[in-house]
Amino acid sequence: MVLAAPLPENMDRELVIVDDCSTDGTSAILERIASEHPEIRLFRQKVNQGKGAAVRRAIQEAVGDFCLIQDADLEYDAAEYPKLMKPLLDGHADAVFGSRYLAGDQTRVLPYWHSMINKFLTLVSNMFSNLNVTDMETCYKVFRTDLLKSIPIRSDRFGFEPEITMKVSKRKLRVYEVPISYHGRTYEEGKKIGWKDGAKALGVVLYFWAVDDLYTPDYGRGLLNSLTGTPQYVNWVTSLIRPHLGATILEIGAGLGNFTGRLMGKKLQFVAAEKDPLYLHALRNRFLKTPSVHVAQLDPDDPTAYGLWAGQFESALCVNTLDSVEDPASVLKSLAASLKPGGNIVVLVPQGPGLFGPLDVGLGQKRRFSAEQLRQLLEGAGFEVVQEQGFNKIGSLSWWISGKLLGQRQMNRLLLKLWDKTVWFWRRVDVLLPWRGLSLIAVARLKA
Repeated sequence: MVLAAPLPENMDRELVIVDDCSTDGTSAILERIASEHPEIRLFRQKVNQGKGAAVRRAIQEAVGDFCLIQDADLEYDAAEYPKLMKPLLDGHADAVFGSRYLAGDQTRVLPYWHSMINKFLTLVSNMFSNLNVTDMETCYKVFRTDLLKSIPIRSDRFGFEPEITMKVSKRKLRVYEVPISYHGRTYEEGKKIGWKDGAKALGVVLYFWAVDDLYTPDYGRGLLNSLTGTPQYVNWVTSLIRPHLGATILEIGAGLGNFTGRLMGKKLQFVAAEKDPLYLHALRNRFLKTPSVHVAQLDPDDPTAYGLWAGQFESALCVNTLDSVEDPASVLKSLAASLKPGGNIVVLVPQGPGLFGPLDVGLGQKRRFSAEQLRQLLEGAGFEVVQEQGFNKIGSLSWWISGKLLGQRQMNRLLLKLWDKTVWFWRRVDVLLPWRGLSLIAVARLKA
């Protein structure tokens, strides 16, 4: 059925099959079929773990441009693959859900309460994800493979569906729904999902609403990923940066647009530059209809990449970027060349070389700076430092305990989110604490 399903024109088929340690003879049948069809790649789990674990393994093994999840129970019609793929191929969507509750060609009438439970779970998921989907529990979910591979899947059983829905929402992916046919089974015919799975699904929704576990640990700049769950902290940083920016701004290492979205304005012209393909995709989605923001691909370590903007900007913005580049001095010189005469730069870096440890490494940071080191780098690039400010002193204590004392390599996302609720207090007492802040902001002007 899946091998014979139609595909959009010029698309090759890769069928990744995960046998979840079946004991009914399925494995031998799959091995025979796989030996006859080179487009099949067969994998067998050593122990039975559940749907989520099988899907996670399939995602790891997939190499195509798009991933379409297909259960093996024939409840869904593989002939509808072209319909599911169309929003992705047209460039409108990052993910497509096939809905059993929109008007499909054929839908088997099933027990009332089973449908009501599905719709109730979708309602709860929509309330917490702020997505207006009609069928969260649908099997048919199609994704761009690069995006899907960057999303960590923690659920081993049917919690996969609410988990991926919550994470798709938090990642701000463009989600489309299309109507599909549904030939559902009854429990007598072998359906396995039960009321306990429904109860667990509610728990999954609540957990991933509270915890921002959005990127795989080895993906991207971990600090940027963590900031998605700290809006109050980002507002604090924004309040320190905004007064020093002109009307035309180049931001390098824009990441997910955490600061871009708060700093842009109708009267500003903002270039948000990033080198990472998935971050670029997120930026373009976020600012698709924002005329004042232009998203551009730029590798901060490549001096030639700045040539297009020589002498174009009143301000440059560099937040949590110098700590991860190969040559901070070269990056600052390139930014200086992009500024108009008398233009200024705002730089935020992690402060305190003595705090550098496993937590920095785990978050993708290569160095921390002292105020003197940052000042020397800026002066060497042709800037005159006009203001320096350390801040987030309570963060220094937490960083020392987590990174230096306990040797942790990742932030506890739940604790980070809870800490963000207290930022209103810490920003008011920051000046009273008698040690250096975790971060340092420097404002410098280009010398005449």
